[in-house]
Amino acid sequence: MKKSRQLIAMAASLALLFSLTACGGGAANPTNPTEPAGSQPSEEKTYTVGISQLIQHDALDAATQGFRDALTEKLGDKVVFNEQNAQGDPATCATIANSFVSANVDLIMANATPALQAAAAATADIPILGTSVTEYSVALDIKDFNGTVGGNVSGTSDLAPLDQQAAMIKEFFPDAKNVGLLYCSGEPNSLYQVETVKNFLEEMGYTATFYSFSDSNDLAAVTTTAVASSDVIYLPTDNTVASNTGIIDSISRPAGVPIIAGEKGICAGAGVAALSIDYYDLGYATGEMAYRVLTGQEDISAMPIEYAPNFTKMYNAEIAADLNITPPEGYTAITE
Repeated sequence: MKKSRQLIAMAASLALLFSLTACGGGAANPTNPTEPAGSQPSEEKTYTVGISQLIQHDALDAATQGFRDALTEKLGDKVVFNEQNAQGDPATCATIANSFVSANVDLIMANATPALQAAAAATADIPILGTSVTEYSVALDIKDFNGTVGGNVSGTSDLAPLDQQAAMIKEFFPDAKNVGLLYCSGEPNSLYQVETVKNFLEEMGYTATFYSFSDSNDLAAVTTTAVASSDVIYLPTDNTVASNTGIIDSISRPAGVPIIAGEKGICAGAGVAALSIDYYDLGYATGEMAYRVLTGQEDISAMPIEYAPNFTKMYNAEIAADLNITPPEGYTAITE
């Protein structure tokens, strides 16, 4: 009898044990059936992205907008932007970059060469994506550049085929002799462009002369000198030029000296024609790169610099008409 009572007690204990196992750690969480009871579902990460833009003008504004649109489409309200504009001052770019480092943002987008240089000097840890940067090897003083910066930097380039830009001068003005190359001495990528274009022009038989200005204060004086000595002016993708096309146009157009520009925005303000990329698309591509970096899909140190896939031959109908210039076939009028 005693043995029977012991067997009954053991059976009850086993039943209780199985009941606790079924109702305990193995039970499903009603909010997430794959997680044990009592655990909390993980929250989605929110990303803070710092945007440093050198100066306000159409090309850089479009690149920033494209970048924001791409990341917002991918991440929605899970991305927060801290957007700062240096108003053309490289020293302010450094201040902005250091503030982003202090805030420990998840990624920095540097729009234009001085913004990229400042960000790269400020941090070796936070991922940095440049855009509207013409040549990364020049901007970051990289020897034997193979297309990938390495470390914590990558991005997109706005470099259009410089040989084709030089060929546009020949196409429009085959009888010209002297070409003035007007650029800001404080922008290393502008120097890279005019040096490259100068070589192509000299191979075509033109005399090409540099005219450099330090900032907007001496732009008018240098432009006046360039116009007086040139049959045609070439303007690279230069941020100071892009912000002051009105000054250049007020001197070159009355003098009857046409301008071939490195991008659409400069052409719209002062040029006759340009071989241009779409800066919105360039910024959008940079935003897609940012998404892959932020979500861990790619390692920024291994990401090669991306280039605009398409270039458009454009002309400024108003200035062309004022100078009695008829664009060759294949050029599209700038409409905005």
